[in-house]
Amino acid sequence: MNYVSTRDVSANPIGVTSAEAIKKGLAPDKGLYMPTAIPSLSLSDIEEIAALPYEKRAARILSMFLCDYDKDKLLSDCTEAYSEERFPGGAAPLVHIGDGVYSLELWHGPTCAFKDMALQIMPRLLSSALKMTGEEKRAHILVATSGDTGKAALEGYRDVDGIDITVYFPVDGVSTMQKMQMTTQAGENVNVMAVYGNFDDAQNGVKAIFADSDLAKKAEECGFFFSSANSINWGRLAPQIVYYVSAYCDLVKSGAVKLGEKMNVCVPTGNFGNIFAAYIAKTMGLPIDKMICASNANCVLTDFINTGLYDRQRVFHKTMSPSMDILISSNLERLLFLLGGAETTKDCMEKLTRDGKYQAPDSLMEKIRETFYGYSASEEETAATIKATYEKKNYLADPHTCVALGCLEKYRRDTGDSTPCVVASTASPYKFSQDVCASLGSPCTSDEPAVILDTLEKLSGTTAPAPLKATLTMPVRFKSVCDPKDMADCIFNG
Repeated sequence: MNYVSTRDVSANPIGVTSAEAIKKGLAPDKGLYMPTAIPSLSLSDIEEIAALPYEKRAARILSMFLCDYDKDKLLSDCTEAYSEERFPGGAAPLVHIGDGVYSLELWHGPTCAFKDMALQIMPRLLSSALKMTGEEKRAHILVATSGDTGKAALEGYRDVDGIDITVYFPVDGVSTMQKMQMTTQAGENVNVMAVYGNFDDAQNGVKAIFADSDLAKKAEECGFFFSSANSINWGRLAPQIVYYVSAYCDLVKSGAVKLGEKMNVCVPTGNFGNIFAAYIAKTMGLPIDKMICASNANCVLTDFINTGLYDRQRVFHKTMSPSMDILISSNLERLLFLLGGAETTKDCMEKLTRDGKYQAPDSLMEKIRETFYGYSASEEETAATIKATYEKKNYLADPHTCVALGCLEKYRRDTGDSTPCVVASTASPYKFSQDVCASLGSPCTSDEPAVILDTLEKLSGTTAPAPLKATLTMPVRFKSVCDPKDMADCIFNG
């Protein structure tokens, strides 16, 4: 299986191996890599996978996409990535919170966010890719983050041989705990830089670095090349497919659905990568029926699904679910490509760059709406969902998860569809303790992370994750802030 650019409109697109795609991250024409075919997953395959522990489920699914990787090495890497040490109690547990709603808790890893599910295995995939392709230069990973990706990438790539990493985050666009996690990061090969502006400013800055041939030449002269750990890199997205397959397997094992019966999926999303991974699983043959794309006040995806118009020219809202505070959803490009082809994708992306918006063809939107429903939740609605979920379901959830729960409630009310639904729970509520406390009716006025965690523990009767408590004792290493136009300077000038 080869990988081609979403924007390659040639009659015979030039394909690269999965190792090359993971090493490069972004295609030369600025498109995203996609496999030339989506592998099939039969019900008998699902039945076999359901009997396996998570690490073997991951190796099985990843081997279907990474055909040039050694299967034994993949299994070894997955076993290490999803070990008890890194995911105490097991990766991606499924928790029934009532009424056929299941929380897929993706935040039991070292940074307490769903990004760990991909970024514990991705560095191993990249390290193998460098060896497989005979690469002698170091890889320098560039990451723009709206909160969780940064810390997960830093932790995943920390002190990995042959790789350096620089993470950029919007200076006032992440939670107190997210900022503390990143700025205290240990490791000799890591660098963290705050950026004036919002996530899109940071992401556009990273894309500009990738697109600058002079910077690429300068990097080569310095003995390294640029790559990405954002979900624009297939090596980051592919592991996310696994946990949707795993969730369905767990539903079958628990008797919640019979093998072959369908489930729905509801995903809080800003960059569209997490929900697109679920769509890939559906395309493979996983019995997914409808997919609810849940947005916060930055509802560019909701509006797109409902109108066909993608327009990033709008007011940017800073919310209590900052990982979704995004107006340019990069992975939507992959869905356009899969359902509309390269010409449509290239045309839409060029209009987005030139005009800040595009109108997708009606024929394409019909295909999208066969599966996707778009809903959004306001700050007030999210706070109410946090409170109601805790008081009525005895379940403490973070703002991102509650955006999804609130949107699922709207979907069920509008459609009457009570199909069992898996909701992607993307972060520990303790990463957003201040907002959760306020939503529960007991605001914490302190800005001290230790006090904020303690307040939520006492309020909820739950315990903060050990990795977050450990962060409280670590010294701050990174304090600099730069303008988006100066983001490249910290790579070459330290």
